[in-house]
Amino acid sequence: MNFPLESQAQALRDAVEQIRAAEPKARIRAIADRLDVPELALVAAGCGGIRARRLKEPAQDILKELGVLGRVMALTRNQWAVHERHGRYEDVRAGKSMGIALGPDIDLRLFFNIWGSVWAVQEGGRDSLQFFDRAGGALHKVYVTEETDRAAYEALVNRFLDPDPAWPEYGELPPPEATPVTVAPEALRGDWLAMQDTHEFHGLLRKHQIDRLTALRGAGEDLAQRVSNDLAERVINDVAAQAIPFMCFVGNRGIVQIHSGPIARIMRAGPWLNILEPHFNLHLDTTAIAETWIVNRPTSDGWVTSLECFTTTGEMVVQFFGARKPGVPELASWRRLLTGYCAQPLAA
Repeated sequence: MNFPLESQAQALRDAVEQIRAAEPKARIRAIADRLDVPELALVAAGCGGIRARRLKEPAQDILKELGVLGRVMALTRNQWAVHERHGRYEDVRAGKSMGIALGPDIDLRLFFNIWGSVWAVQEGGRDSLQFFDRAGGALHKVYVTEETDRAAYEALVNRFLDPDPAWPEYGELPPPEATPVTVAPEALRGDWLAMQDTHEFHGLLRKHQIDRLTALRGAGEDLAQRVSNDLAERVINDVAAQAIPFMCFVGNRGIVQIHSGPIARIMRAGPWLNILEPHFNLHLDTTAIAETWIVNRPTSDGWVTSLECFTTTGEMVVQFFGARKPGVPELASWRRLLTGYCAQPLAA
């Protein structure tokens, strides 16, 4: 690859080597944060023995072809939660600004307005496709596993290789959509009660120009009820103990990844609470949770209840629902679990 700033790339490689010499298990994202550079800079520079090959954009063209790989591991994360799901990419639809994957295992919601470059990466003997935003942050990664069709992976990479790769450009992401109203208006409650689908909630926020937490704080305790911040851990342990299939949502500005199903194996490691299933892993920094809410939304299928966790700056850490499909009522066992945590009754 032709780097216009090869000296800077070498400086990054040297810096990473120094950190890894002292901390062999340091992860690339943490190293990038320490060096105050985006993760993509370290990938493109080949730091820590990485071999990276830039692929042709747009990312949508590659995403539509991922089904040929067979079973892979899909990883989506934010700063406080990492979501890993094994399975196949199925029913992938990727338009100019939005997309979706609706497989039974890999279930994604895609928002392409901030997506940037795509790279085929080899690190520590592992191959992956890595998708970055326009600021150089990692949005989504697709790892080759023992169940992946490796020949199909190499063919896909070769098909999309950029014939004239350049050092990636990255800058600031556009700010999130402004939400100037800081107190929920009276009309919010009526619009909330009129919802027929949980997906209407985003439109409700846009209509009233408020953020999610402002809406939760102003809807009324029968629709949104603040609870203890240790409830995320309690819910995870309770759904495991009671064998309740649930949905776990983790996302960033470019993608949301969803697991649906039961869990059993849970392990705590310092600040991180870990779900460790063969097909699904969640790594959740519970110390980052500053507000936790049980949220109650009406739909044409009945009431749908979620647990939602936020940082001090109002960013979503993780979100849990009972496992369900459109057209199917919420699991009674999930509803009983969440209403049992509430100090005040929920609307029903």
